[in-house]
Amino acid sequence: MSSTNLADMKGIAERDRKQIEAAQEMLGPDPSTMGAIKNVFWGNFREELMFPYPEGSADETARCDQLLAELDRYMRTEHPAHLIDQEQQIPDWVIKRLFALGVLGMTVPKEFGGGGFGITSYNRALERIGRSCGSTAVLVSAHQSIGCKAVMLFGTEEQKARFLPRMAQDTLSAFCLSEPNVGCDAGGQETRCELSADGTHYILNGEKKWATSGALSGLFTVMAKQKVTDPKTGKQKDVVTALICTPDMEGVEIFSRNRSKCGIRGTWQARIRLTNVKVPATNLLAKEGQGFKIAMTCLNYGRCTLSAGMLGGAGHAYEQALKWAKYRHQFDRPLADFDLCKEKLARMAGYVYAMDAMLYMTTGFLDRHDDDIMVETAMCKVFCSEMGYRTVNDALQIMGGESYMTENSVERIWRDSRINIIVEGANEVMHSFIWAYGGKQLGEWMKGIKDRPFSNLGSAMQIGSELFLGFRRGMPTFTCQNPRIARHLDECMMRIREFSHQVKMMFKEHEEGIVTAQTIQSRLALGALWIHASLCTLSKFERNMRRGLEGRELEHEAAIVDHFIAFAGEQFDAELRALRQNCDTTMKRAADAVLAWADSLPNADYVLPERTPIMAVRGTGKKPDQSNIPQFGTGSVFAGVKVSTGAGA
Repeated sequence: MSSTNLADMKGIAERDRKQIEAAQEMLGPDPSTMGAIKNVFWGNFREELMFPYPEGSADETARCDQLLAELDRYMRTEHPAHLIDQEQQIPDWVIKRLFALGVLGMTVPKEFGGGGFGITSYNRALERIGRSCGSTAVLVSAHQSIGCKAVMLFGTEEQKARFLPRMAQDTLSAFCLSEPNVGCDAGGQETRCELSADGTHYILNGEKKWATSGALSGLFTVMAKQKVTDPKTGKQKDVVTALICTPDMEGVEIFSRNRSKCGIRGTWQARIRLTNVKVPATNLLAKEGQGFKIAMTCLNYGRCTLSAGMLGGAGHAYEQALKWAKYRHQFDRPLADFDLCKEKLARMAGYVYAMDAMLYMTTGFLDRHDDDIMVETAMCKVFCSEMGYRTVNDALQIMGGESYMTENSVERIWRDSRINIIVEGANEVMHSFIWAYGGKQLGEWMKGIKDRPFSNLGSAMQIGSELFLGFRRGMPTFTCQNPRIARHLDECMMRIREFSHQVKMMFKEHEEGIVTAQTIQSRLALGALWIHASLCTLSKFERNMRRGLEGRELEHEAAIVDHFIAFAGEQFDAELRALRQNCDTTMKRAADAVLAWADSLPNADYVLPERTPIMAVRGTGKKPDQSNIPQFGTGSVFAGVKVSTGAGA
């Protein structure tokens, strides 16, 4: 692979160059083999990664089926979903029940008291919980996918033995990444740590925000910037380090347990102030400077469980809409007789089928320990959060005024769903990430040829014929012989070829401008997304046919798949068409105009970011009146036995 660095492109603004260099350093070297999506950027199809559809072991599937039966019984007969939403709190007895069922320790290895389940099984449980209660799905996900996941993946054997039995049996954990000035920019940590002179502990200072279950947890995984000496240059630089903390450490202050929210109201997001907290050196996760890698790895799992909860909620809303459309009559006929209602139902069916296909394809990658899956997990999050929300929104429209009534649950699923487009990486940021990380190696290869065309004349002639003569390389091939699948795969192969060609053309046409051209990046990312969704859908359908799907069930599923592939093709074509037929110029002019007009609005009438770097306006915004909004107090409410922190504890 090319050693060319995209940060070296001429004409890139210095702040953008620094962002690229920082991201490359934190992400580390590229994997030795490229995953499914990166190959699509190159115009290739790695069939062996996606066909056949990933399958778990029969033993684990049977164990998971048994757990799901118990979980389903609990969710149907005991779980207080409406109470949780109305009172904005998940009762302690619910958390204890989920520990007793084994749900909150599913992925903790058996030797540490957990269930030892794989990621697919775990996501099946999250899907079932999300069908009934988005708040509870988030609590379970925050604990195992990110809270204590870092200990499972990066902890020493001593750390695992010390912490994981508690995480499996009776103690929640929290992930402390976000800060007042750190949302999607995970590398921009302002919390800092430094190693003590005697090397026995780290001194931690800063503030964390949006720490789900922070006030309920007995363990925190905390990310902090640390100044270290670069062994290559001898100069000091900032890196991100991950530390294990507990709420009883001196200097840990939970000064806000939670704030009242629109959705997932039963979850609590803490604000935590860290003042000269002494963290034992034995609580360092992996190595100094590995924090960003740890955070991004954990987010691979969190993005799946977010998707699973969304799939569960969307699936229930879709089924509710079907029932309502069949039996709600207007104008002497059921709603289902109207084409615009049919359009929604068919689209919802396709979304839910494809969400399921993409989610469990992605968990299959994780269970298989595939090397290069960061783009795939990002795509899973984007697709499931966006299409899941659209599904619930369509269900709301079909059900009409009744959908707005609390007891019918759809309005709660709708409120719970909206946050998924924001958290675990806002979807707009994920579009740029999918483009940047998916196309990085292709872009570096092209730049290398442009800079040194005579070093590889064959490659230069090949790419030149594409960029200047409009030639397309040959279509990728596949071996699947199922006629119901093969005709759709032919279309996918044509889309892969055209997508790769347009990616190369955008590199040529925009040159260094592509680095900040987010509308172009987003269209390319969405083009790749619709290809990937189609391939996941076809692989799942092929698996189901191999399992013996036939008769009415086969025709039912084929109708959904055929429509989704046709719909995805339309969306793909629209994204590529918009690369050149768009209103970007007028959009930017209008945006500049309204941003200038915003200066005429008095700051005191509007909420402003509390830590905006624009010092002249800091503190001048509206201070919302919270007198009639429930408040949740301060301090940890963790009442369990203290979690051992080591170092003589």
